[in-house]
Amino acid sequence: MSRGKEQLTKKDNQSYYFSMPRSAKKEASRDSLLNQGVSMLMRQGYHGTGLQEILDAVNIPKGSFYNYFDSKEDFGAKVIQHYVDPFITQLTTHLQQSETDALGAIQHYFDELVAELEKNDFKGGCLLGNLMGEIGDTSPLCQQSLQTAVTRYRDLLQSGLIKAQQQGSVRADKSAGEMADLLINAWQGALLRAKIEKSSGPVKQCCQDLLGDFFRPLESR
Repeated sequence: MSRGKEQLTKKDNQSYYFSMPRSAKKEASRDSLLNQGVSMLMRQGYHGTGLQEILDAVNIPKGSFYNYFDSKEDFGAKVIQHYVDPFITQLTTHLQQSETDALGAIQHYFDELVAELEKNDFKGGCLLGNLMGEIGDTSPLCQQSLQTAVTRYRDLLQSGLIKAQQQGSVRADKSAGEMADLLINAWQGALLRAKIEKSSGPVKQCCQDLLGDFFRPLESR
């Protein structure tokens, strides 16, 4: 793309922004802050990221920040939900598109996560896991947001596993809730190993051992 086209695109984007209703502008600014928050917290952590750094990156004055968030801690809590929303949507879409093969939908979803991890050279990992280790026991507001995010994710996995049990592709002698908890816990641990080893081996083994073996009915193993 030529520089002239880049400038035209930028100008068009600015014109579009300034023509937006005030409520839409406010939502766009809030989303910009949240997107930047996800990016910086993934790279630098909560304590390593300053508010001014985020504001400078999205060109929003500090005074405006407090129109959207009460504090840095409140911002962090909102970033957590903003981060998990696309994963919820992604998994929901897979489950809806594969109504007759819920286990296959879950496997496909995790295959995409592994591919994304490899694409990013194992950097970042999972923001939920990162923040659990950094501020999970020191920030009550973020702790509650982390719990909410994990519960949303866990409940969606549980519903998918219940469908898979009904379809006969997942064992019925374990509850779907127990298996959803096990999958989340094992995945988070495997992600940490994948980061330090720069290898998708741990996360692939996690998926194979659980989704490809342990969760299967005994007669199909």
